[in-house]
Amino acid sequence: MSSVRMAEVNRAAVTGVSMPRAVAEELMAHARAELPNEACGLLAGSLASGRANTYHPARNAEASPLRYSIHPEDLVRITFAIEEAGDELVAIFHSHTHSPAAPSATDRRAAMYPDQFYVIATLADPDAPPDRALRAWRIIRGHAFEVPLTIG
Repeated sequence: MSSVRMAEVNRAAVTGVSMPRAVAEELMAHARAELPNEACGLLAGSLASGRANTYHPARNAEASPLRYSIHPEDLVRITFAIEEAGDELVAIFHSHTHSPAAPSATDRRAAMYPDQFYVIATLADPDAPPDRALRAWRIIRGHAFEVPLTIG
């Protein structure tokens, strides 16, 4: 942890993500619909408040149950849509098909947005409600820090 400055750790520890229940339900519906592969997409809203009001589902370019990559065409389309709406990128979402909703070693290595959040869904229990299946993280230089996730 010495490679991560204390200011970065504090930033990750004192902020969190919130989203309406309807958005959380969208995340879970998309994750279930993409089985057996991981689902992915972007959450938009206000980064300053951590409030994600809109979910933009994307295609998983990897089409894999073990990893995800937002399809480049979707990334461009969604980025423009977020900007046109006057929103900001709040979080990157993906699902884990069988493992916990925590960043894997691959997730930590691939994370390229230290100012955004990462919201992960686990489908280990495919019927679990969003409150039990979703967790939020900050990933800074390969280190993952869980942050509060408020649904409602």
